[in-house]
Order: sequence, then structure tokens, then C-alpha cells
Amino acid sequence: MLNQIKLFFDQHITFSTETILPEESLHLACAALFIEMMHMDDKVHANEYDTILKSISTNFSLSTEEANTLIVLATQEQKQTTDYYQFTSLINKGFSQEQKTTVIKTLWQIAYADGELDKHEEYMVRKMADLLHVPHLDFIKTKHQVIDG
Repeated sequence: MLNQIKLFFDQHITFSTETILPEESLHLACAALFIEMMHMDDKVHANEYDTILKSISTNFSLSTEEANTLIVLATQEQKQTTDYYQFTSLINKGFSQEQKTTVIKTLWQIAYADGELDKHEEYMVRKMADLLHVPHLDFIKTKHQVIDG
């Protein structure tokens, strides 16, 4: 599976040698958290998938095809993991505070994409904010930005 990931990124994305962590690892970590959020309430809605696809395409500058491939790979990775540490530790090492806040905002967008906020979804966003060291003020601010549209 790791070879699939490497092959995908070698074919579709070029990376700067200045980055501390390879971007593909960071993208995969974020996408896996997004997939986890989509499944958090045990109901997967097309709006949630569309929100993930749009976020990945926009935030990572990927084409729709590349974003879809990343989602497939992230889904495989997410199914094999038992905790969030492997994802959050990568994000903490490789992302700025602003980028981590964007991850939290995206999690809110996915949670609200189906028109309902499940208590498990809210718990996950809160937990991710804690694990990513996103201040409570930013946690609340991003929630209101998503609610207010």
C-alpha cells in the first residue's frame, strides 16, 4: 500500500525539498482524519464526501482525480489504524498553527455537511483540536464560521 501512495504522489505531485515532512504524508494524515469524521455518526452522506473532496482539492492544490485517489488511499489507511496519534503527530510536526486551525474548520464543515451535528462528531472535533494544540478560541471561532456560512 505504501508503494501505491508513493507512486501516486511521484506521478502527480512535485514536492519542494525545503519541506520538513513530505507533503503527501501530511495530506494523507489530514484526509484520514476527514474520512474518520465522515464515518463518525455511522451515516455517510454525499454532502460529507463532497465537502472532503472540495477541501482536499482546494487546500492541497490537487485536481479532482488526485483528490479522489488521495481519499481512497486515506480510507485504506484510516481502516488500518487504531488511534489518531500517527495522523496528529505528523500534522503537529509539519503544519503551522494556521494550517492546523484550517484542519479543525474542515472537520466542522464535514460534521455539519449533512445538516446535523452528532454528539460523536462534536467530540471528535474537540479531541482533534486538543491533539493538534488548537486553542479553544479558534475551536469555537471555526465552529461559528461554519455555522454562519
